[in-house]
Amino acid sequence: MSTRYKFIDKDAVYFTTSTVVGWSDVFTRDIYKSILLESIRHCQRNQGLVLHSWVLMTNHLHTICSFKEGKDPGMIWRNIKSFTAMKIVDAIINNSEESRKEHLLHTFEAAGKKSSSNFKYQFWQHENHPVLIDTTAMYNQKAAYIHCNPVTAGFIAEPWHWIYSSATDYYTDKKGLLEVVLLEGF
Repeated sequence: MSTRYKFIDKDAVYFTTSTVVGWSDVFTRDIYKSILLESIRHCQRNQGLVLHSWVLMTNHLHTICSFKEGKDPGMIWRNIKSFTAMKIVDAIINNSEESRKEHLLHTFEAAGKKSSSNFKYQFWQHENHPVLIDTTAMYNQKAAYIHCNPVTAGFIAEPWHWIYSSATDYYTDKKGLLEVVLLEGF
């Protein structure tokens, strides 16, 4: 069995990517971003998720994370993704101002029909693509990639200008939107 893109060591540090099906730009609306961030906060407080670096883009989330002793990384990410999928789809359905409602729901329903593991809609792609980070060089490369993602996309000029990122924690004396445990001298 392949160990590529699996949480093979519960005590390790991982780079993860979670992507909305169809690369749909859902996280352009604050209401949907808030649902995801609150779910992550819950998992940080109650389930053992430790974030070291993160960025939320319009259609995907990158993290560098680890997990408190004895916690199951796969279960934590399943909890985040299943909870946010239900809440965000419900928010889309009930958002009278959502101009993309029909398109988004069609995309999520079509994806949901492809797998029996879905109730009706599929919001997230099933994989988290966890990549084990086992060197300082790899950690630094992934953290730089995460923080430069919105710059590369052309949204901002400097990484710390993107509030939906840990770049604020790394490049300024301010705290970002999520609790981050900096890994120095990894």
